[in-house]
Amino acid sequence: MDLQIDDFYKDCAAGLLALYQAFPRKVALYVEDLIGREEPDEFGLPSKRHQSCLGALLWLADEGYLRYESTIAYDALDQAVLTEKGFLRLSRAVPHAVRDGEPLPASVRRVQASLAHQLREALSSRHSERVARLARLLFEPSQSGPAER
Repeated sequence: MDLQIDDFYKDCAAGLLALYQAFPRKVALYVEDLIGREEPDEFGLPSKRHQSCLGALLWLADEGYLRYESTIAYDALDQAVLTEKGFLRLSRAVPHAVRDGEPLPASVRRVQASLAHQLREALSSRHSERVARLARLLFEPSQSGPAER
């Protein structure tokens, strides 16, 4: 089993959700805020888990989901913000996320059906398979057409 991939999905979701909560402001995105405190190794280098989380955030930037101005050592991305691609992916609706018969206002249905809301719920319930399934939706191109970068 590839547990690092489950951590990757979790790290990507947590990092993007932190930026979604701050959007459109630029913020410092600290690894420790996403995964908790990890003790450095005997040489003072960040743990493998810490490095993996930072690697996931850098990968998201390379793939166009977020932008940042610089890194703060191995600790954070400074002045990070979602790109249009990241924002649109998180705000799009997840099919069948909200039952059709529920009498909810349209604005509540829109928010609850969003990928961001569904990811937040999956992370808070620690449902790793649901996090992985939803995170994979982040990486699928939108159905709107070829305009997406």
